[in-house]
Amino acid sequence: MKRALITGISGQDGGYISKLLLEQGYEVIGLSRSYRHLELSNLQYLEIADKIIIEECDLTDYSQVSNIIKQYQPTEIYNLAAQSSVGISFKQPIGTITFNTISFLNILEVVREINPKIKVYQASSSEMFGKVDHLPITEETPLNPLSPYAISKASAHFIAKNYRQSYGLFVSCGILFNHESYLRSKNFFVKKVIIDCIKISRGELQKLVVGNIDIKRDFGYAPKYAEAIVKILKYDKADDFIICSGKSVFLREIIEYIFKKFSIPLSKLEVNKELFRPDDIANNYGDNSKAKKALNWEYELNFFEVLDLLIEEELANFH
Repeated sequence: MKRALITGISGQDGGYISKLLLEQGYEVIGLSRSYRHLELSNLQYLEIADKIIIEECDLTDYSQVSNIIKQYQPTEIYNLAAQSSVGISFKQPIGTITFNTISFLNILEVVREINPKIKVYQASSSEMFGKVDHLPITEETPLNPLSPYAISKASAHFIAKNYRQSYGLFVSCGILFNHESYLRSKNFFVKKVIIDCIKISRGELQKLVVGNIDIKRDFGYAPKYAEAIVKILKYDKADDFIICSGKSVFLREIIEYIFKKFSIPLSKLEVNKELFRPDDIANNYGDNSKAKKALNWEYELNFFEVLDLLIEEELANFH
């Protein structure tokens, strides 16, 4: 029996990855820090909530991680759990760095001791690169993290490399750039803009208030990125792969496109400098050629096509 253990099961990626694995005949075990705070709405939306075994596990507790892995003997582990907000990481640097590194270390140590043949996926982030000298960003671009979140992800990324090289574990990293879907949390930029624009169009909100929008980012479509993630652990050797669209777009362009869709005048847009991040990055985009070639992964979507999909789905489900 193919069995996958997925941390961060309630998140966007957890949902789409679980759906793909279930379709491929896997038994899926999802981990949650506590049943009391378990959020199943994404899994229910994908109509897979009743097909997944949910277990409570504090990933910072080595004994709990060990007990779960011993109990289920997974063939694959997808580590998606993290404090993933850059903004929150500046307010909670100790908590962010501690959880995002210790939780992953516990998983790898248990795998090393119990069954080194288990394949492990680590969710790395494009935030690790910070400001770079040359674009596009490749797997060989030096890391220069500029936030506590980015530092935590860079640390976990190096931990993955160390366990791969020193202990021979199959630990692969997907270095994902921004990827959006209806399942995205409401605190992320694109989701917030779409929801606020729906509210403005219905007279429920007066203005869209944002931070620095004169920066460019590489955005993609989460369901397609989930396909790449699953392919990473199917690849014949452990490695690191950038998963991205390969193009960047101004945040202001995204807002203007969505405003036009809802016939909202630009006077409804307010830029608040208090929302600017410290030391923000002007532009970043990645090179996805390695993933496309090695994993036979296809991605050709323009982000404005993705926006059309997101707006349509958000409108269909807006309450």
